[in-house]
Amino acid sequence: MAAAPSTTAVPYLEKVDFMKLQNGSDIRGVAVAGVEGEPVTLTEPVTEAIAAAFSAWLLEMKRADASKPLRVSVGHDSRISAQVLQDAVSQGIAGAGLDVVQYGLASTPAMFNSTLTEDEAFLCPVDGAIMITASHLPYNRNGFKFFTNAGGLGKADIKIILERAADIYKSFTDQGLMKSKRKASESIKRVDYMTVYTSDLVKAVRKAAENIEKPLEGFHIVVDAGNGAGGFFAEKVLQPLGAITSGSQFLEPDGMFPNHIPNPEDKTAMKAITQAVLENKADLGIIFDTDVDRSAAVDSIGREFNRNRLIALMSAIVLEEHPGTTIVTDSVTSDGLTTFIEKKLGGKHHRFKRGYKNVIDEAVRLNSVGEESHLAIETSGHGALRENHWLDDGAYLMVKVLNKLASARASGIAGGSKVLTDLVEGLQEPGVAVELRLKIDQNHPDLKGGSFREYGEAVLQLLENHIESDPKLQKAPVNYEGVRASGFGGWFLLRLSLHDPVLPLNIEATNHEDAVKLGLAVSSAVKEFHALDTSALDKFIQT
Repeated sequence: MAAAPSTTAVPYLEKVDFMKLQNGSDIRGVAVAGVEGEPVTLTEPVTEAIAAAFSAWLLEMKRADASKPLRVSVGHDSRISAQVLQDAVSQGIAGAGLDVVQYGLASTPAMFNSTLTEDEAFLCPVDGAIMITASHLPYNRNGFKFFTNAGGLGKADIKIILERAADIYKSFTDQGLMKSKRKASESIKRVDYMTVYTSDLVKAVRKAAENIEKPLEGFHIVVDAGNGAGGFFAEKVLQPLGAITSGSQFLEPDGMFPNHIPNPEDKTAMKAITQAVLENKADLGIIFDTDVDRSAAVDSIGREFNRNRLIALMSAIVLEEHPGTTIVTDSVTSDGLTTFIEKKLGGKHHRFKRGYKNVIDEAVRLNSVGEESHLAIETSGHGALRENHWLDDGAYLMVKVLNKLASARASGIAGGSKVLTDLVEGLQEPGVAVELRLKIDQNHPDLKGGSFREYGEAVLQLLENHIESDPKLQKAPVNYEGVRASGFGGWFLLRLSLHDPVLPLNIEATNHEDAVKLGLAVSSAVKEFHALDTSALDKFIQT
């Protein structure tokens, strides 16, 4: 006779520090074994506990009518651990008594959109959504992003969910785990939601081009999805609009990312899309990160629209539609970008903190106090528009770019992507731009038992004092993160990392000699801090 299922806590579950899985407003961990020194932290039981905790949080937030279960959509990018984690997430949701709607391969922005779409044929709107992704991180990592119709969850929400997940995990029983597995297998529904999402993108471009059916006819546009989830953009968005997409590459999902990291900030990735544009004599190249919440572009002669140039392009497009509006960016944008936005475009540049959620939340806050803002965008390629519910959507960002091409064509303006290149004319770009990482040794006696954060703040305070006593440096009059100063025809910013014992140092200047002078100014100010590893800065100064 078989033994009865255990109703006591499962003894074989490993102890897990759930709070270490928090990465700002996301959850991140190791999901695949095999990399030395990186034990698996996102196991199936851990994942199920997190999904169950989100479900409980959602029930409290929505205060649902008990007669109608809440619905949660689940999607994933191309990572090799996606299917296993999708099953575990589904079990956590079903075990909590909520309905599960699986989308399979999807983009992060589509998951948020599923909370807004009103179409019962696609079981929408859902009450909550979970995206299984770790953005551009290596193949062995994975994680979760969570949404309601109010947007992505913030840091405080994630902390609450992880605390609750830890309690749920401790109380797991064999019987409970089997029950949630059975519930999931009985109740999961599957929907092709990406059809709805891509159809909306197509409609947006047609609308901008005065409802022409194929407004991109004759345009040659290549897409590089980096083997992430963005391959749909060529076939499901560009082709219905009439664009030629031959030469597009790495559209097939492959979670080992064999060609390059799907990351618009990565030099190898940008080189790959640039090469594809030039080899195919295309009008435009578009590149996405793994889960399509970031993007960048390349014009017909291989000039990149990423980082400051992408922000300049999007600012030009948005300020044409909303003259004088405030553009919110992260802290590492250039002085040249400020001049371009304010002097050339007539807008206002509000430089805030690193972190896409910080930038978006600040834009929302400005609007709430009467300062109009329509664009929040980070140098990483995260860009969110007020008209698109403040969602950082790499595909929608590129739709705005395509709208510009299509409307120019409809107005009789020829020249391919030159219309885009002309929009950023006059942007002053640095001859030298570097980011150096100065690490804090947490075991160094200089810390005297204090935290790396306290030590880092002391470094920043001394640097600030140094700037005030140096007539060749001017402290930034408005600054929300770290210490920023201008001088020698350039600028530097030293800030404390959000999560790690690191002080990133950004330097931009017209030439290497002036960049070194800025580096020397920082070096002389921080030299007494012996727990600070300045080897990267020392090497730069000596080059």
